[in-house]
Amino acid sequence: MTRSLLKRVSAPLALVALASTALAQKPTLDARAVASVDFPVSCASGVQADFGRGVALLHHMTYPAARGLFEKVAARDPGCAMAHWGIAMTLFQPLWPTRPGPADLERGRQAVARAREIGLQTGRERLLVDAAAAFFDDQASDYWQRIRRWDRAMESAHVALPGDAEIAAFRALALLAVAPVDTGSRSHAADAAALLRPILARNPTHPGAQHYLVHANDAAGREHDSPDVVRGYAANAPRNPHALHMPTHIYTRLGDWPSVIRGNQQAAAAALEQPAGEQGEFVWDEFPHAVEYLVYAWLQMGMDDSAAAQVRRLRTTERLQPTFKTAFHLASTQARTALERRQWSAAASLPPREPGNLDWDRFVWAEAVTWFARGLGAAHLARMADADTAAARLRTLEQQAAGAGEDLFARNIRLLGLELGAWIAHSRGDAAASVRLMEKAVALELATPKHAVTPAPTLPAAELLGDLFMEQRRPDEALRSYRRSLELYPRRFNSLLGAARAARASGDVALARRYYRELVEMTGAGARPAALSEARVRSR
Repeated sequence: MTRSLLKRVSAPLALVALASTALAQKPTLDARAVASVDFPVSCASGVQADFGRGVALLHHMTYPAARGLFEKVAARDPGCAMAHWGIAMTLFQPLWPTRPGPADLERGRQAVARAREIGLQTGRERLLVDAAAAFFDDQASDYWQRIRRWDRAMESAHVALPGDAEIAAFRALALLAVAPVDTGSRSHAADAAALLRPILARNPTHPGAQHYLVHANDAAGREHDSPDVVRGYAANAPRNPHALHMPTHIYTRLGDWPSVIRGNQQAAAAALEQPAGEQGEFVWDEFPHAVEYLVYAWLQMGMDDSAAAQVRRLRTTERLQPTFKTAFHLASTQARTALERRQWSAAASLPPREPGNLDWDRFVWAEAVTWFARGLGAAHLARMADADTAAARLRTLEQQAAGAGEDLFARNIRLLGLELGAWIAHSRGDAAASVRLMEKAVALELATPKHAVTPAPTLPAAELLGDLFMEQRRPDEALRSYRRSLELYPRRFNSLLGAARAARASGDVALARRYYRELVEMTGAGARPAALSEARVRSR
């Protein structure tokens, strides 16, 4: 399995060359390759099929290609008001960290106005356009005010037409988008799933119901739900980058690294075929999104060279779409590569705000990931002034995120700050404070839903707590922490290794052997020499 994966990883590297060709093309997806949905509108019969395909692409979150189809419908049937609703709906991405800028907001407002000017023929169409208007009309509001207005409007539409599958699907998406940034998100996920299951009962391949149910189940305790939907989603859209990628959210939660790698190799290749930007001038940020999941999976399998190759692949790809997702993945893949391998010097020297062509003032969580890696590396090297500088920067970035109304970003940065603060305290010899801070981090992580942009926390708090306990020679407590980490994030390399070492230090040789054996079986031909040599010897 591992050797075949190694062969396959080299092939997608050559696909970077396809980006140059793709960038010269208008961002559309071959309409023949896209399944449609049943979405009747008051438009000419000749455009109904393309309109349905546009809605299907909207459900797949393939926004550039969806916009191209809706523009095509509007050109072919100037009286199709709902084509302009479709265009407006591609200009904000409810579950992604992308925030529409002034130009997109104005364009969305104009699209809504054009739909109303042409005239809406049914109450259903008016409800949907009113919902889009709830997002776009008041541009003085911040993003979260607008997204909550859209949610309330979709709720009203669902109350008015409870049997409408498309309205129910978008209502489920809205529920996921406005989920609280704490444990309250679980009820929103459950409510969204309850809306989606009846749609799938009637249409098992509905793209929105499949997609949004995978998002609803990308949460601790829900990852085992609806495995048939997870397996079927990519198969129903075999050339769609986001559909190929989405099941790997669940495979990551299950620790199924070969499936994560296969899905994201396919997603990355497909993303290079579909450029972004008004003139197709950018590599779509679905490409770096897939690459981060590849990096994460390769690192868990101990295939560090393969992970590093993906980081180089990302950093040498030109004209990446300048979005939050791109910034996050550029920062996070570098941080993960250093931190997972415990290369503290490399972590401490990571350059923040690189590359310079991104507007880093807009991407504070992405920048925070780099400062966390720098600080954690410095703390392990006893470079306390550098560690303190990183901690101070994290506090500033948290304040900036909170001030912008980005509460989930702020919580994630606070989590990084607590983890770094724990290791700073440990490095200064304050064991009690280090454990107290790390236990706060564990509690905060448990109470914070995972954002869709990331495969997992930069480092799991329970794993870091286990590391602290091991350094403080408390192996029994370390073992409990590593086991908790593995419950939340199965088959993580360092949690398995830590659990094996903690069990052995506690005197439980049989349990240690079991963890070592699982690590050896998971990594196969992994190449992290010292740790895997230890595991192979002690697993016998």
